[in-house]
Amino acid sequence: MKHLRLAAALLFACTILGSAALAQPAPSASAIATARELVETKGGSAMFDPVIISVVEQTKAALLQTNPQLAKDLNDVAAQLRTEFAPKRDELMGYAAKLYADRFSEQELKDMLAFYKSPLGRKMSNVEPQVLDQTFSYIQQWGQQVSEQVMNRFRAEMKKKGHNL
Repeated sequence: MKHLRLAAALLFACTILGSAALAQPAPSASAIATARELVETKGGSAMFDPVIISVVEQTKAALLQTNPQLAKDLNDVAAQLRTEFAPKRDELMGYAAKLYADRFSEQELKDMLAFYKSPLGRKMSNVEPQVLDQTFSYIQQWGQQVSEQVMNRFRAEMKKKGHNL
């Protein structure tokens, strides 16, 4: 009986959550187009192009490990595949546009697009990647320092408990 109540509760929760998800209207084609323009304006191409290149280069590197004598031919094929798969970037752009359109109203998307087309918005698009790169570099250094401090504290506290780590 307990399992039956649990199953009924789970079914009810899934039904409610499922209907809530279905109740959200799909974004309009116009909203998705605006979101796509937003992604492009924010530098989506520059962000997604390296993804394609990385996939090709990682695959080439894996093949080089087992076939180093094929380096020249693999390099030639990699150059060809980077060009061939470049249009796949559009899939990423479309997916990102859909995510934006799912989370923002069409008017919000238009307002953001207007901002990113403004001088300040263009500056933000150019400067933000540098700020993020520097932030991530700092986080790596900071994380290492904090990790060492945490390790030292663990050792000190464990020593108080009679354990040498």
